[in-house]
Amino acid sequence: MVSQDLSAPASVAVSEPPPRTPAKPPPAHRDPYFDNAKYLTIVLVCCGHAWEPLTHSGRFATAAYLTVYAFHMPAFALISGYFSRSFDMAPGRVRRLLTGVVVPYLVFECAYTLFYRWAQDDWTYPFSLLDPWYVMWFLVALFIWRLTTPVWLALRRPVPIAMGLAVFASVSPDLGGDISIQRTLQFLPFFVLGLTLRAEHFDRLRTRRVRLMAAPVGVAACGAAYAVAPWFDARWLYHRSSVTSQGVPNWAGLITTPALLALALVLTVCFLAWVPRRHMWFTALGAGTMYGYLLHGFIIKSSRFFDWYDYPWLHSPFGEVAVTAAAVGLITFLCSGPVRAVFRFVVEPRMSWAFGEPRGTPGKAPKATEPSEATASAH
Repeated sequence: MVSQDLSAPASVAVSEPPPRTPAKPPPAHRDPYFDNAKYLTIVLVCCGHAWEPLTHSGRFATAAYLTVYAFHMPAFALISGYFSRSFDMAPGRVRRLLTGVVVPYLVFECAYTLFYRWAQDDWTYPFSLLDPWYVMWFLVALFIWRLTTPVWLALRRPVPIAMGLAVFASVSPDLGGDISIQRTLQFLPFFVLGLTLRAEHFDRLRTRRVRLMAAPVGVAACGAAYAVAPWFDARWLYHRSSVTSQGVPNWAGLITTPALLALALVLTVCFLAWVPRRHMWFTALGAGTMYGYLLHGFIIKSSRFFDWYDYPWLHSPFGEVAVTAAAVGLITFLCSGPVRAVFRFVVEPRMSWAFGEPRGTPGKAPKATEPSEATASAH
């Protein structure tokens, strides 16, 4: 038996354990609900673009087109606003704004201009960063919205003020088309609304009661779209010009703009209520919606430039289903991991060479604490 030296001091007999290294915080958890919402929203965007040529010959396609266009971009803006709540002009967030919005805009605006010149054999087509082409308007709007986020968060009643700016834009034909200012202002209320929302607001939408209430509203909206399809002009839903371009007086915007935005809000609520809450097969694709948004325009425009819709069978019910399936397949592929890996250098570039190190932490790059501008916004 080994004897114990009882005369030894307690401080010698018992040693203190070494200090423990603090555990690393768990990785940020992605809510599958929002990834599902972003993926389904970009699916609607692509389907809407694919359906447009079918609206000239089919009432059902026109009704679907009107229904989707009534809310899909407002939903896009609202979700973008929700994920912009933390933007405070801190260096790290400004960096992500530049790499996730500004750089992709510069690259893809140039790419789309060159694509148009090649496809149309028109090398005199003007190039202008102030006149976004096709889908690129949203990145300009997103840059302006996010840059002004601190202002909106400082206001007591930001949504009514944003609504006032939207109405002002709709009655002001002299604003012009530079930087897509009409769309930027007329969709602004949804971005600002997204800034004011919290997780509990979305939790209220994800209840059985709200989903049951949303179903008949959605059906009624589809029925109304089918009823007005023969005569309603879809340009009312684009919000890219003042109401005078529709042949009505300026004062009409005081009524039509709030009415259309209210309709968009109701349909957005119905859409968000039916977004699945659990992890689905397409949930992971929600992180790549900006890729799908920026890339699908090349395919959509090719279908117009090269007359893909000239086949009569595409304008039949079977053809409409085929076009819809093709659009869903296309956007799913463009949001997938392999495509993101190929185009990450232009959609989510790191560009560490372009930015200085944050003060007080020499030699260390800032850690990302939130999703990048590309993955959080879209899209």
